[in-house]
Amino acid sequence: MTDTNDLTERNAEFAAGRFVDGLSINPSGNMMVVGCVDPRVDPAHVLGLKHGEAAVIRNVGGRVTPATLRTMVMLGKVGQANADGRHAGDWNLVILHHTDCGMTDLAPFLDLLTEYFEIPAHELDAKSVSDPIGSVRVDVDVIKHEIQGGSAFLVSGLVYDVTTGLVETVVAPTTLRTE
Repeated sequence: MTDTNDLTERNAEFAAGRFVDGLSINPSGNMMVVGCVDPRVDPAHVLGLKHGEAAVIRNVGGRVTPATLRTMVMLGKVGQANADGRHAGDWNLVILHHTDCGMTDLAPFLDLLTEYFEIPAHELDAKSVSDPIGSVRVDVDVIKHEIQGGSAFLVSGLVYDVTTGLVETVVAPTTLRTE
């Protein structure tokens, strides 16, 4: 079992050799990744992200829920409040789902899922809970319809295979302009 002593020792090693001073609160890669909390699928590791390169939101299934959208709005306001640290260029929003996701185990728990997605039970099938390829498409569509902000951004959908370590592009990067 990993304990607090392990964590503080690892942190000391990090601070001594891998800590990067002077990072901006805004991601250096103008990137945000929405991914799952599954420990096998840490977006920073599987996508090779550098420290400070992306904002990462993790939740059960890596799903774009109303709570995820609210978090994204809040992060946008933080970015606006720190505009001097913003990097030039469009934003890249990546939705990352994966195979063998525990979310599929929740399919029988309709009450839990309706609360999570904040939708009535008859709309659950449209969320494609048991199919990572379908669910990443659904969530990219949610982004396309819900995100506003007056700038251009790219949105894409990836599925990580937990048996091979490879990522498949399900939804190619699409440029969206918001009003």
